Amino acid sequence: MYKHFAKRILDFLFSLMSILLIGWIIGIVALWLHFANKGAGAFFLQSRPGKNGKIFKVIKFKTMTDEKDENGNLLPDEKRLTKIGKFIRSTSIDELPQIINVLKGDMSLIGPRPLLVQYLPLYTKEQARRHEVRPGITGWAQCHGRNAISWTQKFELDVWYVDNISFIVDIKIFFLTIKKVFMREGISQDGNATMEFFNGHN
Repeated sequence: MYKHFAKRILDFLFSLMSILLIGWIIGIVALWLHFANKGAGAFFLQSRPGKNGKIFKVIKFKTMTDEKDENGNLLPDEKRLTKIGKFIRSTSIDELPQIINVLKGDMSLIGPRPLLVQYLPLYTKEQARRHEVRPGITGWAQCHGRNAISWTQKFELDVWYVDNISFIVDIKIFFLTIKKVFMREGISQDGNATMEFFNGHN
């Protein structure tokens, strides 16, 4: 009942209420980033696989510049991450616009994080089970290491969540996420500004 019906209703009601209450914060941060990014834009839209692998556009605050090297390739994340962007990312404020994705039904408040489309053919059959549910703004893996754990551990935690979805588990994740945000834990992996790319083995 909860997994297939009540969870979506709660997602819709919570995201609608959140937009009404904190829409002004999103507006202020967007204006701040517009100037910090030198007119390059405040929002970052990227294709991500959702439930059953259906592709959608995830909405996040833009925390990196579009700087490229002499060959036209984007510089590494750590060189493009601005000071303001680093703060916004460390406080998870960059995730706030995804409330719109939740309202639309692309995402859930809680579920496996939506990753890159290019990872789809790299998953094992078991790892691909993370797409049996809507991706979330936060999830079980985010409460147990976020970007500081290996991809293997992250996928194991994602699949555990798929098999154990319940209202109680979601409430636990919600409060653990609040704790992680205030503690600013697991923001990045050692040697990376965020997380190394998944290559099908790591």
